[in-house]
Amino acid sequence: MNFVRAISRAGVVCIGATLVGCVLTGTIFAQSGEDLYNKKCAVCHAKDGSGNTAKGKKAHVKDVHQNMKDSEAAMIKVVTDGKGDDMDSYKSEFSADQIKSLVEYYRSLGK
Repeated sequence: MNFVRAISRAGVVCIGATLVGCVLTGTIFAQSGEDLYNKKCAVCHAKDGSGNTAKGKKAHVKDVHQNMKDSEAAMIKVVTDGKGDDMDSYKSEFSADQIKSLVEYYRSLGK
């Protein structure tokens, strides 16, 4: 009986740890484009889209206003596939819907 109880407790702990991990990584609760941008993009593109960060300057990141000439589809492609050594691909980290909402948020900074 104690063995069964120990296995049950271990299962609950395992499930609990998995749920906490999912919540922390955002795999259960949807994150807004703004949340995703601030977590992953602002380090180079800056919170205001100016590109005025140390990493942004090193990678020659353009201000969002300069990037507005690019279509939403072109921006989605860059986020999905990356841009050479300057920007990583996010297709394995974000869903297509998340990438779209992230790009929509970024574009809103240029308005």
